Amino acid sequence: MSLIQELGAQLRATSDELPTGLVSVALERLRSATELLAWVREASVDPVGVPQLGNATEHAERAAAALRLAQDAIATYLASIGLTGDASAPPEQEWRAGLRPAPQVEPTDAAEPPAERLGPWWQQRVAQLTGEPAPAEGAGQGAGQGAGQRGDTADLLRRVAAAVRSGDKAQVGRDLHAANAATGLGLAAVTSPVLHRLAGDLLGHEPRPDDVERLRTATTGRVRSLLPGTSPAVLDTLLARICRAPTKQQQGQPAAHPADNAVTAGVLAGVLLARLGRDASTLDPDAPEPLRRPEAADAR
Repeated sequence: MSLIQELGAQLRATSDELPTGLVSVALERLRSATELLAWVREASVDPVGVPQLGNATEHAERAAAALRLAQDAIATYLASIGLTGDASAPPEQEWRAGLRPAPQVEPTDAAEPPAERLGPWWQQRVAQLTGEPAPAEGAGQGAGQGAGQRGDTADLLRRVAAAVRSGDKAQVGRDLHAANAATGLGLAAVTSPVLHRLAGDLLGHEPRPDDVERLRTATTGRVRSLLPGTSPAVLDTLLARICRAPTKQQQGQPAAHPADNAVTAGVLAGVLLARLGRDASTLDPDAPEPLRRPEAADAR
């Protein structure tokens, strides 16, 4: 291996090790927290931390942009010195970061935290979005689970995506109702890099701002059929973020319900999987790399 080839390998390894996936997930968690607090703020004169979270979100956005810029600069430099093979970055792995289980925390002698009290709030909104009523207490759930089960958000995403893939609207509702609010709201964070990757595979290239309309045409009908209660603005915001395009905000518009982005993002992931002909099992972070389509998809 020549000195230039060794340099190229080291630069590519450095680019691959940049924590773009973790920063993307952190950014979406901040956005979710901001939306939740903004919604709560509608009934309170106290800003309850919204400005501070807004500043943190802005910092995370800048960090994510800087990491992407660094990766692009490395790829450009490798191409300029003739290492075009090294300059071609492997498929993005950001989507795997948020789907991996959280590190296990060693148990302590501290008392267990109180049970979550947001369950009915989550189920009520899921019913409005999906049109599927929450199952009666005890029907399909264990005792004491009427307010939603604790669980893993990545597993919830796979279950929702599988139901979307099979066209089972009722199952989509049941899976979302079975989750507790914390697990359900986590969908907004873990799906962000997943949606970006799936959209890129569907388009045949990295999503760009001018792809928003194309993705809207490819997904809107299916998303609306599965989520008749969702606002078109929610899907538009998600598509804009996927394509890294500016999002439109109307003055005086009330704060969006914090569950809307999470639920819509989970369903959108299933819709994109269906368009790609993939199963929900491909969303396992340890699954083999899915084959990318060599040509752009027909977004009819």
